[in-house]
Amino acid sequence: MKILVTGATGLIGKALLPHLNHDEITVISRDPARAYQLLGHHINALDSLESLPNLDQFDAVINLAGEPIMDKRWSEQQKHIIEDSRWNITQQLVDKIKASDTPPQTFISGSAVGIYGNQHDKTIDESFTIEPNNTDFSQQVCSRWEQIALEAQSDQTRVCLLRTGIVIAKQGGALAKMLLPYQFGVGGPIGDGQQYFPWIQLQDMVRGILFLLNNSDTQGPYNMTAPNPITNRAFSAALASTLHRPHLLFTPAWVLKCALGESSQLLLDGQRALPNKLQAAGFNFTFPCIEQALNQTLGD
Repeated sequence: MKILVTGATGLIGKALLPHLNHDEITVISRDPARAYQLLGHHINALDSLESLPNLDQFDAVINLAGEPIMDKRWSEQQKHIIEDSRWNITQQLVDKIKASDTPPQTFISGSAVGIYGNQHDKTIDESFTIEPNNTDFSQQVCSRWEQIALEAQSDQTRVCLLRTGIVIAKQGGALAKMLLPYQFGVGGPIGDGQQYFPWIQLQDMVRGILFLLNNSDTQGPYNMTAPNPITNRAFSAALASTLHRPHLLFTPAWVLKCALGESSQLLLDGQRALPNKLQAAGFNFTFPCIEQALNQTLGD
């Protein structure tokens, strides 16, 4: 299979690429030399999509590109960077798919459970109706991102949308940022701890993408979240237990709002998102429970 991948040097991309080693892989990277260093010289690395007039040569496209949403405070400039890093490359891919005589049969494109907004303890799956004209920034980003990706859908191309939760991985992502206070014995819940924490272990995330890639009857949005979402308080307790550290201190919401501004909503809001559609298609999770996931990720 000939596959085009964007965002291949990110957390998920780096974990995914080794599982595609029997395929012919082309990656889009602003720094091809770094891509070769991280991913190996068996790939073909391009610095942009401009050299490709269309995508006739590819069987599938996996679009994982996007500026990390939590790395910096959400200034207006940073918001534009977050938007452009998702919307622009997705639009370019869609335009080239539509310009193809024999377009890729599969287009898998990123999104996030943030598209649902803050739903408190309401259980939600892919059938949940998303309100139009919302003012939540992460909802706006994801809604537009999905709208663009779906423009590629046709009788020749199926589109799968990855509504991703918080990826549990030691080597990066949200968990890596959470570890430090626990290692110093001052970890604990965020805010009141009652917000739901939709998570997925990195190995299951990769397996889920491969499942969608290899099952031609899948299309539309998929919650890439474990089947047992938990509250932030329960996650904090499980993390402390795994690390053999105390679980005593709360981080008040006002502290986060002062420190992070608007982006604090990513930690203070939650979605009790279930992967009903993925499971109905036949996918089985290796790590359905947070204790298993943390032990696998952080265990000695």
